[in-house]
Amino acid sequence: MSEYPLEPDEDDLVSDDDLLSADVPLISEPPHPVNWNLLMADEADAEWFELDRWVKWLRTTYGLPASVIPPFWHHHTELVWELSALHLHWLGAYDPEQNASAAIGWHRDFADARARLRDWVAASGTRLDRDRPTRQTAWPGEEPAEPVEDTVIGDRDSEFTEFVNADVARRRQAEEEFFASIAGDVV
Repeated sequence: MSEYPLEPDEDDLVSDDDLLSADVPLISEPPHPVNWNLLMADEADAEWFELDRWVKWLRTTYGLPASVIPPFWHHHTELVWELSALHLHWLGAYDPEQNASAAIGWHRDFADARARLRDWVAASGTRLDRDRPTRQTAWPGEEPAEPVEDTVIGDRDSEFTEFVNADVARRRQAEEEFFASIAGDVV
């Protein structure tokens, strides 16, 4: 579980000193792949805020535009998976026990990731000031995809917290339903 507070601070810009401080561990356990499809509610809560904090650090440290990391990245699974993998790669590359060339390997992979992020941002249609769900193409025989509409981005951080709370509530409901279904099977 994360050592970070689960709610974002008022000042969401994270400095290099804050992120890399030896006094504040990034995570309380060794990095491991995150399968967003299988996270339990409490795990998802911690992972969302951990990833969001790192993404804010990444975009400000490297001056990345919304065409690479848009404000509503969390609404697009293709961006979540890419940024999550990039975060874990960064944790491994900058681990104190890692070899000295790991950081340059991360930067090489970061260049490739930026190209993929630009492609997915362009395909999804998300922008600095508005967002829409990634368009889905219906294959022959499938129902046509629902039309997508833009949402104006007002307060990104409040919306992120609402998004995470809704995701955690959805996961918690699924957990409760699952455990209720197996409890009924036990006599």
